[in-house]
Amino acid sequence: MDINKWKSVAVDIDNYYIIKAMGHHGRRKPGAQIAKLVDSEIAKLAVKNKKNSTSFRSELITQGKSLDKK
Repeated sequence: MDINKWKSVAVDIDNYYIIKAMGHHGRRKPGAQIAKLVDSEIAKLAVKNKKNSTSFRSELITQGKSLDKK
């Protein structure tokens, strides 16, 4: 697996089951459901911060990469 493309995260078991069930309703695998949840939250936060979703997403990626290096 390419570690520059994929990362693993741990979630508690109840949240895993919730993500899996939510994905089942939308015919998504857990990874795709998490991506959808992230996209929805970015859209909400972008409105709150008076930015468009694309630029706010880029800012968050940059911030996350800098936090990963610490």
